[in-house]
Amino acid sequence: MTAPAMELSNVNKTIGSKKIIKDLSFTINKGEVFGFIGPNGAGKTTTIRMMVGLMKITNGDVRILGKSIKTDYKDAVREVGAIVENPELYPFMSGWQNLKHFARMMPGITNERIMDVVKLLGMEKPIKEKVGRYSLGMRQRLGIAQALLHNPSVLILDEPTNGLDPAGIREIRKYIRKLAEEENVAVIISSHLLSEIELMCDRIGIIKNGELITTEYVHDTEDENLKQFSLEATPATEALHIIQNDFGFDVTTQDDMLTFKCAKEQMPPLTKALIEHNIQLYQVNMKNDSLEDKFFDLIGENTIE
Repeated sequence: MTAPAMELSNVNKTIGSKKIIKDLSFTINKGEVFGFIGPNGAGKTTTIRMMVGLMKITNGDVRILGKSIKTDYKDAVREVGAIVENPELYPFMSGWQNLKHFARMMPGITNERIMDVVKLLGMEKPIKEKVGRYSLGMRQRLGIAQALLHNPSVLILDEPTNGLDPAGIREIRKYIRKLAEEENVAVIISSHLLSEIELMCDRIGIIKNGELITTEYVHDTEDENLKQFSLEATPATEALHIIQNDFGFDVTTQDDMLTFKCAKEQMPPLTKALIEHNIQLYQVNMKNDSLEDKFFDLIGENTIE
């Protein structure tokens, strides 16, 4: 059985008498974009620092392709590329010179490998320009290129779209998805932008007060064909009877609205049946729960600082 790209097993961090991270356990697979989210102060950055060995783990372990970050640090961390804060780049040097400079710190990185990464991130034209002239989005792409030079299996990005305009965010999103789908890299993203996490990620892990609340797929494959509908109808009791007994849907009632889940294709025959029974329909609404809705349902509305 192939080891997951990264596995956290009962990871704890205690500073003084305060337990900052409490028994975190989850796995991240190759070719997956995993969103790591939570309110400010939840422990995201502390966890990421432990993932890459920048902070000591009090108890538990992080394994990268089966290699322990505690007992086999050099081999484990060799599989990781990361931008934990803003990428450190030299503005007076060109993009190529920056990549060459960082390549010298790691054995075995050839000019061919540098050019492969440049092409992967679509930077063939600007790579010869000085970094001081780069847009923020271009700097982020160069930072990702730098993190990929040694061909890691896991890429960790802390707030990769922070400060970018919509075009820059879309650009970074495109390359992150490309890395996962075409290069089979496991990408871990920490971000406050829930709308971007929803567009970029396959799964999410939500952390609150140092504890893992849940890991789940961003798009729930089990119920992906079911949508939530609510309708206002008179007489409501007769409409309720038809929806429950004739169509077999579970219905909740609130503020004169009947709410239930079904496939979109089932709504035309349902509304036709209601009308044929002389039931007056005043409104029919379909709701898609966003990641933001799920997030606040799980952590509570008042936990963001």
